[in-house]
Amino acid sequence: MAVSPSVEVEVKTPVWKSFLQRLVRLPWTWRITLLYLAVMLFLPIAAMFLKASTEPPARFWAIATSPIALATYNVTFVTSIFAALLNGVFGTLIAWVLVRYDFPLKRLIDATVDLPFALPTSVAGLTLATVYSDNGWVGSLLAPLGIKVSFTRMGVAVAMIFISLPFVVRTVQPVLQEMEHEIEEAAWCLGASQWQTFWKVILPPLFPTILTGIALGFSRAVGEYGSTVIISSNTPYQDLIAPVLIFQRLEQYDYSGATVIGIVLLSISLVLLLAINFLQAWARRYDSR
Repeated sequence: MAVSPSVEVEVKTPVWKSFLQRLVRLPWTWRITLLYLAVMLFLPIAAMFLKASTEPPARFWAIATSPIALATYNVTFVTSIFAALLNGVFGTLIAWVLVRYDFPLKRLIDATVDLPFALPTSVAGLTLATVYSDNGWVGSLLAPLGIKVSFTRMGVAVAMIFISLPFVVRTVQPVLQEMEHEIEEAAWCLGASQWQTFWKVILPPLFPTILTGIALGFSRAVGEYGSTVIISSNTPYQDLIAPVLIFQRLEQYDYSGATVIGIVLLSISLVLLLAINFLQAWARRYDSR
């Protein structure tokens, strides 16, 4: 009687078990990093998406595209982009002055740049609202010209500029300190003007760093709440920003509505940050040629 050959059965390891096996073999630094990111970043974002998914698609779309929500997106993102771009110019200029020049009280001014980091945002909003009010130091000078800052959309822009300025300065400053002066001197010896030297020699390697500072400042401005809620009137369709609208929905116990607006805010911010990162990668690839 013939004996049938033995049949080897290949048992596939489940995907989750294979992932755990690979995770166990990782160094401790990787495991700690992944655990920390999972607890502090990935899980909260996943919980936000799960909460928003409880709404039917039609209801989700209605909340996300309601007129008041669209108006807050406009105020939040357009004003944040404006503040980030403005700080990209003046933050680079401030970093240039702090690196290239020596002057009295330089250390004090350098330390003052970090003040928005340490100052509570509510205190910053109260201070800005007082200074830029019609009776304030700056607002009283603008009032005769018909310019009103506090409790307007312009006040929101001022608050966003204030809190996001250090990100650009502190990102650009170390790169400027490491740049070699010999390259600029060589350009001058070849007949280049100061403007040509800055535009063709200094700016190209500095441009990706400036974009990084702009991206960080933009992210900070989009999520700002404490200062903007004080310096603005929080009037719908005028100067109401998305974070304040989310807080208003929470006060009304509309947790799903607040989560939906938060998801839209997160998604738009992520898309814009990816676009800025793409520009950074393109600029570095362009500079390396």
